[in-house]
Amino acid sequence: MHPFSYTRAADTRGALDAGRRGGRYIAGGTTLVDLMRETVERPDTLVDISGLPLRDILVAKDGGLRIGALARMAETAAHPTVRAAFPVVAQALELSASAQLRNMATIGGNIMQRTRCTYFRDVSADCNKREPGSGCAARDGFNRMHAILGTSESCVATHPSDVAVAFAALEARVHVLGPDGARDIPFADFLLRPGSTPSREQALGKGELITAVEIPARPRPLRSGYLKVRDRQSYEFALTSAAVALHIRGGVIREAKVAAGGVGTVPWKLSAVEQALVGERPSDALWTAAAAHAADGARPLHHNRFKVALLKRTVERQLRVVGGSK
Repeated sequence: MHPFSYTRAADTRGALDAGRRGGRYIAGGTTLVDLMRETVERPDTLVDISGLPLRDILVAKDGGLRIGALARMAETAAHPTVRAAFPVVAQALELSASAQLRNMATIGGNIMQRTRCTYFRDVSADCNKREPGSGCAARDGFNRMHAILGTSESCVATHPSDVAVAFAALEARVHVLGPDGARDIPFADFLLRPGSTPSREQALGKGELITAVEIPARPRPLRSGYLKVRDRQSYEFALTSAAVALHIRGGVIREAKVAAGGVGTVPWKLSAVEQALVGERPSDALWTAAAAHAADGARPLHHNRFKVALLKRTVERQLRVVGGSK
């Protein structure tokens, strides 16, 4: 681990001042500290923001939800409104990491976490995300866990977060505060596809601080849930996952929100699946037909071709669970 300085922010203004000078924000530290130990990350200054008043989970009058950036994963999953109104979020959180990590890790830190690509974490390997211009060892290496959607010649690493998949499906917004004031970013624009600049992963300006994630109100009743397929059932990242939210009224699907994880360089919104569902009546045939679009545009690599079929089956299964079988 390289030497660094540490400061604890007493208030938001102090945190922003330190961030503007190049400090890296840290709260639970469950990802950043690991990367520092492995010398993948080498920040000069850490700014501890864990004492800032950004932990509230607030319910809007219209039924939307605002989750403070410093809310812990465990407390968010256990929040009664989250569990009742957006079970897809609670389930995604409960299927993440370990109980100990969920007690420490924050919502803001979770969506900021960096890839678990083994080549990214091996400082001796070529990785454009870690060292721009060095190459991507995963493309011709062992790439079973890597992305089939949103890839580029520069990077094929997946985004590791589960709850980010639920946020993508529900079309959440990320609220940030920076030197130029407050703004909010659609979740679809917050996490960036690698393109030719995979080292730039979020649409954040220098010194900007995440303050909350807002889930907009959705029509009721809303059925939702999260399915995660992985090699083992504990403390493992997704091979594929599916976040599904359906508004069914009068026997017809009026709104469908679907996203996938474990297969994209960012949480992957499945717009073609959504379009195939809206206006239709739930049925086994519909779930199969809609899920057939889940891997549209996929570009599998040598070792992860199985993810194409697995993604379709994962989405179909979760559509059946959330929408029912007939």
